[in-house]
Amino acid sequence: MDIKAVIFDWDGTLVDSVDHIADSLHQAATELGYPELEREAYRDIIGLGMIEALGRLYPGIDRDEMLAIRERYAAYFFSKVTTPQNVFEGMADVVSDIRRSGLGCSVATGKSRRGLESALTSSGLGAHFDITRCADETRSKPDPKMLEEILEFYGLEPADAVMIGDTRYDLEMAQRIGMPAIGVEWGVHKRDVLGAYDPHAIVSSVPDLRVALGL
Repeated sequence: MDIKAVIFDWDGTLVDSVDHIADSLHQAATELGYPELEREAYRDIIGLGMIEALGRLYPGIDRDEMLAIRERYAAYFFSKVTTPQNVFEGMADVVSDIRRSGLGCSVATGKSRRGLESALTSSGLGAHFDITRCADETRSKPDPKMLEEILEFYGLEPADAVMIGDTRYDLEMAQRIGMPAIGVEWGVHKRDVLGAYDPHAIVSSVPDLRVALGL
């Protein structure tokens, strides 16, 4: 790939947070009286904005109900702070090397702005990113709006960047605008799901990601 910028998903791609998100969603919803779902259901919606995720988990609930779950979820989620130890081993060096190589480096995430700002600081990764976009300030994945906004910031075309993510929503978002994508298997979705979106590569380790990026 001849690229000028790398765009990362956050949860499940850079940071090992999938189980904590699933646990927080489960606790928030069941404490408010909503049915207990299979664990995989909570994992499968990670990557979407919270409102979109809750609409899939509990079809038919109204916005006020969604906001109540979201508030309870936030109380659980923010009880645990993301630390550098939660960053997947080797990924901090990947991000640092991307910056040293002169490429743009950014984040497109289903997290809220509040959640991402906290994690950027506490993880130690924040200084590496030129721009970050969150689901609550634009459109949720798999709509490509956040990628379009990042490309506009850089003045690039879709073919000039690559999206790296662990979910089908990441790869579908990139596919919709013709952006190359790399799927990582250490998060939510595995090769059989990620492969449906014609990614440039699917990798199962950080060294494989380095190879795919030419680092």
